[in-house]
Amino acid sequence: MNTSSEWAVEAHGLVKTFGSNRAVDGVDLRVKTGTVYGVLGPNGAGKTTTISMLATLLKPDAGSATIFGHDVQKDAQIVRQLIGVTGQYASVDETLSATENLVLFSRLNGLSRADAKRKSNELLEEFGLTAAAKRPLKNFSGGMRRRLDLAASLISQPPLIFLDEPTTGLDPRTRSQMWDTIRRLVSTGSTVLLTTQYLDEADQLADRIAVIDTGKVVAEGTADTLKASVGSSALQLRLENSADLAAAQRAIFAVLGVDAVISPEAGRITAPMDRPDRVTDLLVRLRDDGIVLSEMSVQKPTLDEVFLAITGHGTGEDAAGGPDSNPTESSDASRQPEPAGSLS
Repeated sequence: MNTSSEWAVEAHGLVKTFGSNRAVDGVDLRVKTGTVYGVLGPNGAGKTTTISMLATLLKPDAGSATIFGHDVQKDAQIVRQLIGVTGQYASVDETLSATENLVLFSRLNGLSRADAKRKSNELLEEFGLTAAAKRPLKNFSGGMRRRLDLAASLISQPPLIFLDEPTTGLDPRTRSQMWDTIRRLVSTGSTVLLTTQYLDEADQLADRIAVIDTGKVVAEGTADTLKASVGSSALQLRLENSADLAAAQRAIFAVLGVDAVISPEAGRITAPMDRPDRVTDLLVRLRDDGIVLSEMSVQKPTLDEVFLAITGHGTGEDAAGGPDSNPTESSDASRQPEPAGSLS
């Protein structure tokens, strides 16, 4: 099986409809081997449906896709041996212990009893679950279950891993641990396609990001490129005396040639900063005018601002206007279960 292709994933014009709802509407993706690729969007945007088609769980109504050069429809069996999938909801058995779950998935992946036990112990240690190895899963926290679910998807050491909102519902500490694990996966040669509605997660992890909304890719690029697309950095000043705000606003216009915005917060003023080299001139002008600063900072655009500018709404909003806008991305009851381990 070829995994040396430059592109781990190539998708062209993927379409999936459910009744009158066009859940995925012509999605194009190219994921370079050995990278983290983030698919960013709100609930109902089409992220999970796209993953399901790439992972051979759903048949596209139109378009095509390849995994390491293998067609997801014609070569589905080969593709399933090259991928691991971790969905939004844990697929582990709550009546079994962590060790028993991993041994079960290992055996299903064709490992001998001895190899299944060895692999399970390795994964439990890697994900910090050794101390809880014999504990029933019903006593696990949400974060522990997510880590176990990800461990199960790595039993066959797939070169491509689909992570569908892997940190949903996790506390900040556990999310950080998951981020470290994802970075380790890529450092050891895996490619990760990550869907998320958390802007900071995409910013922290992804080499490239596709912004998806209402079933379409509406923007694509590195985090820095996407941020630059919505404007320059902003200069934020806080004045010792709020009575100087109007004078500071005039000085900013005179030196930087831009209109500053006075914040409702006392003594704060913000201005777009297209010419960073002129900031020194502005500080000299403010000093000469007797305007005293108590604070100065430069703020780069955030992915929140990018998403809002591109889509007109935030990632917390349902893109299609309701919780059931995408049948594969709505309630737990409406989702088809997704496997935790490799699909081979």
